[in-house]
Amino acid sequence: MNQLWAPWRIEYIKMSQNEKTKKKKPACFLCIKNFNKNKDNFVLFTGKYSFIIMNRYPYNPGHLMIAPYRHIGLIEKCNEQEVAEMLKLIQKSVIVLKKMMKPNGFNIGINLGYVAGAGIPGHIHVHVIPRWLGDTNFMPIIGKTKIINEELYNMYNKLKKVLNKNGKN
Repeated sequence: MNQLWAPWRIEYIKMSQNEKTKKKKPACFLCIKNFNKNKDNFVLFTGKYSFIIMNRYPYNPGHLMIAPYRHIGLIEKCNEQEVAEMLKLIQKSVIVLKKMMKPNGFNIGINLGYVAGAGIPGHIHVHVIPRWLGDTNFMPIIGKTKIINEELYNMYNKLKKVLNKNGKN
């Protein structure tokens, strides 16, 4: 049997078990008012209307999300300031990821609604995922396993350092 060491996944496993046993609905993890804007929550940058946060369960190393502070699930409910700042933070994320990780491309997207794959349909967010030539292999297809080759806190420290050089926060 092959083993893949991914200790950060235990929080996800625990969360899933807790959700099954608790009747109380968990707080939205994208509602920044529910937590500290710090390393333990992987908040990289806070703007006036929106923020950049690392994806705790990344598709690829450097997988970031941009979300407004307001708990809104519909893009048409975002005001002009939120839309403008989120686009600026997407741009900032791409610049920082290019500088630090040198990807060959990006997947940038928004899943609107549960049927579209939105894991958090109540809080709109944009995914920014760096991609590299050859970053797909047999593991997801045959082994049904995705390999993330960078520990989250290490990635946070690296991204935060580059973000601090390229602007406040």
